[in-house]
Amino acid sequence: MNQPPEASTPNVARLGRTLEEGQGSLASVSARPTTARIPATSDIEAVGQWLAEYAASPQTARAYRKEAERLMLWLGDNGLALHGVDRRRLEAYEAFLADPRPAERWIGPPKPRSHPQWRPFRGPLSASSRRQSLVILQGLFAWLSEAGWVNHNPFRLMRDKRRRMDNRQTHIERYLERPIWDWLWQWLNRPLDEACSERQRLAWHRRRFVFGFGYLLAPRIAEMSQARMNDFTYREGRWWWHVVGKGSKQARIPVPPDMLTLLEEWRQARQLSALPDLDDEHPLLCRLNGRTGVTDNQLYRLIKEAFREASSALAHQETGQGGPGTSAMARQLAKASPHWLRHTAITHQAQAGVELRYLAMTARHERLDTTARYLHAEAEEWQRQVAAHRLEIPAGGGRRQE
Repeated sequence: MNQPPEASTPNVARLGRTLEEGQGSLASVSARPTTARIPATSDIEAVGQWLAEYAASPQTARAYRKEAERLMLWLGDNGLALHGVDRRRLEAYEAFLADPRPAERWIGPPKPRSHPQWRPFRGPLSASSRRQSLVILQGLFAWLSEAGWVNHNPFRLMRDKRRRMDNRQTHIERYLERPIWDWLWQWLNRPLDEACSERQRLAWHRRRFVFGFGYLLAPRIAEMSQARMNDFTYREGRWWWHVVGKGSKQARIPVPPDMLTLLEEWRQARQLSALPDLDDEHPLLCRLNGRTGVTDNQLYRLIKEAFREASSALAHQETGQGGPGTSAMARQLAKASPHWLRHTAITHQAQAGVELRYLAMTARHERLDTTARYLHAEAEEWQRQVAAHRLEIPAGGGRRQE
């Protein structure tokens, strides 16, 4: 049986060559339909043109490419083309996502995409990850249907479509509650060892700045990695952070005093002037050589590693033992991802009384109902009122009367 492709890149033409070489069956069944309204000649090119629609949002494009690539590899392995995907095969694909087999062919540790041991999966996908994959692929098939590349969108035939395709939560749950954040920030600010090297000193300052930046301004990870020093500007007596976010949308966010202090300390650690000017194009976040910037993936790993270390430190504090934490707080830290920082920032601003309209501007949400998911006051009031509903002990302790 053929192995999954040895390499794959964001370039869909490269993906096409890889699939045709590694999964030969795909080339024989993929052809341009007579109803096509796009200038594609194969399934691979059609998917590439869909991905091109998201070129202005690199983070979104990467997530969409990953799911489209997994589907195309599975189709190739089963001798299918996009037009052959129906409701029954969607169910088979969803089952495959839950348990990609044989595991040695599909599952492996993180590797560069050019590495011969690269695999499309790190492990079976959770229910929420499978749902997210299907949400993305639903969008792909809706586009392909409009483009005349497939004759229908099979997702529309799924009876439980609402359950599967509505990936929105009523409330944001993946954030750090205030006591956990307070402990984490204290841990990040623990004193440096006086004997530490210059590299260790810079790493300490960088980690602290990353978490403070993420908490105070609620950036997405791509916005953090792409930021420049001169994105911070002084206008009419106030500091602002200028950011280009999803969909290349520009915004400016007020810089609170704590963020300005954090920026000054970070710049001083890098032997720069206290505050940036308009000509300062240094990357906001740098590698430990102090010069070049960090990538999204490097930043992701940096934040994730800090969460893991914090969880182990909390476990040691609680029990005197190292390893993963066993308390609820330690478990939350262990499973937290970088995007939790953004959720935590917006949730804590809401809890501090920031108005919904300003929260939406900070988060750069188009819809207020998206931002409203970060508001937990109503849920807290609901809990308070439901607590009045009690089990009353009858007179006589509930003993049966003879």
